[in-house]
Amino acid sequence: MPALDRQDNVFVLDLGDDENRFHPDWIASVNAALDEVEKAEGPRALVTTATGKFYSNGLDLDWLFAHADQYHEYVVSVHDLFARVLSLPIVTVAALQGHTFAAGAMLSLAHDFRVMRGDRGFWCLPEADINIPFTPGMSALIQARLAPRPAHEAMVTARRYGGHDALADGIVDRAVDEQAVRSTALEIAAALTAKAGDTLGTIKARMYAPVLTVLRDRDNPLG
Repeated sequence: MPALDRQDNVFVLDLGDDENRFHPDWIASVNAALDEVEKAEGPRALVTTATGKFYSNGLDLDWLFAHADQYHEYVVSVHDLFARVLSLPIVTVAALQGHTFAAGAMLSLAHDFRVMRGDRGFWCLPEADINIPFTPGMSALIQARLAPRPAHEAMVTARRYGGHDALADGIVDRAVDEQAVRSTALEIAAALTAKAGDTLGTIKARMYAPVLTVLRDRDNPLG
């Protein structure tokens, strides 16, 4: 399960040591950690990462298929998490130490910056291969955070991007050696802790207002 730590003014949220899928309990735990980060005062920033092979492998499809009657509420909770991270009033950095797939990849896009391991691991939106269409909120998030060409390719072809290819297409901001992923993310975050506050929150809310409106449409999240 997710665990929150703090290194000076940078909060580090470890998403877990397995596939870190979006089980309702996992989502609740992430939100509880974000509550703590938001309640803190003074300069601060957030790094999210994980331990092991995966950053996140996306939606918990096993849980979802077993609880089909809760599909609407589940999608709303996922959209809410994306919207929350996208609009946090602090700088956020995703340290992608492992595979980052589907909703996990979308969560990474909700961060301000992304650092990815260059030698192994993939960033991928596999929805075209697994026959699960993007919701309007997911599409809006992806298209707001990626340039048109890589957004189109990633969404339509389900391409698996290694770190250096992801860097070349602007999906991530840095591609580094395995041992440098977390330290590089911490370095980026630490340099921007003074930006935390209401002004940054307002900037993000206005910058991504159309995306946030779609993500927060709780009545019709599936389009």
